[in-house]
Amino acid sequence: MFGTVDSWIIWSLTGGKNGGVHCTDATNASRTMLFNINTLEWDVELCQFFDVPMSLLPKVRSSSEIYGLMKICPSLKSGALTGVPISGCLGDQSAALVGQMCFQDGQAKNTYGTGCFLLCNTGPKPVLSDHGLLTTVAYKLGRDKPACYALEGSVAIAGAVVRWLRDNLGIVKTTEEVERLAAEAGTSYGCYFVPAFSGLYAPYWEPSARGIICGLTQFTNKNHIAFAALEAVCFQTREILDAMNQDYGIPLSQLQVDGGMTNNKILMQLQADILCIPVVKPSMPETTALGAAMAAGAAEGVGVWSLNPSDLTAVTCERFEPQINPEESEYRYARWKKAVMKSMGWESSEPATNGNGEPSIFTSLPLGFYIVSSMVLLIGAKYIT
Repeated sequence: MFGTVDSWIIWSLTGGKNGGVHCTDATNASRTMLFNINTLEWDVELCQFFDVPMSLLPKVRSSSEIYGLMKICPSLKSGALTGVPISGCLGDQSAALVGQMCFQDGQAKNTYGTGCFLLCNTGPKPVLSDHGLLTTVAYKLGRDKPACYALEGSVAIAGAVVRWLRDNLGIVKTTEEVERLAAEAGTSYGCYFVPAFSGLYAPYWEPSARGIICGLTQFTNKNHIAFAALEAVCFQTREILDAMNQDYGIPLSQLQVDGGMTNNKILMQLQADILCIPVVKPSMPETTALGAAMAAGAAEGVGVWSLNPSDLTAVTCERFEPQINPEESEYRYARWKKAVMKSMGWESSEPATNGNGEPSIFTSLPLGFYIVSSMVLLIGAKYIT
């Protein structure tokens, strides 16, 4: 048998070799490159292309139904969870979308972790992107319920840039210090940081890009760099949101956020300022775990609660409103785009070579100049003699 991590967990908890259930849900299956998101079945052509026998793959089910019951561990006589149904299964970002209760078309959430993952619910019909985003399965909350789809944009470096300031540059001892430094600066002082450490993800998909810090002056200090690092996370999110608005056609009225970085109030206020729309943070930060629990409790045969929009209550949230005028936001965003353009094409995939495919000595200008000048001197000396 072959599957994703969730399929192995379900198989193990339902008995493993002693009758375990081999299944997954549509959101996890959609991340394997073996799944047809339109038919919600394993794709014959893709499985043949990657040489994966379809008989090995788990059965694809909805994100909210009873997959099986917990079985006692063979080494124990009894177990407290024996007989408890396993009834919720969602991929990471899909679970966060459910946890944020983004059940209406056009609702979006952004998760701030090591990277950033922005998903927008596009309803029962998949929307194909013309602006560098991915189309994925958002959720399928019930065996007989239709699947809902989402547009997704990924940012490679978000929380990782804060760790880079701590571990690589050593300008802070803890990640919490970055918020204090940024607050003391209050501005990047014209400094822009593009953390393309391993290229740029959505909407560029540019592997040749590398990280740059530009706009430095003699007055730039570590506080400004800390501010620019937080601003970079917000600018990258703005780029994805702009692409999403163009693909979906309906501008977002607010952005719901979650993840570890949302504890940084400076970051959240910066995000509202750069997007020019409110940023809403729920009081429950672990929305991924919450989403999986919501799907499990709403499953047919469990029925602990309902996920119908009319049955959902309002969630306590912290709201960040834009505090700068749109003109200033657009000016800063335009400068960021200029910095991004300078980061691209940095890494060349083909080293300079001579005609035989060997690296040429003239790819080093100082060495080439030295050799040519030496030859001129030798010829000149011979001529004089």
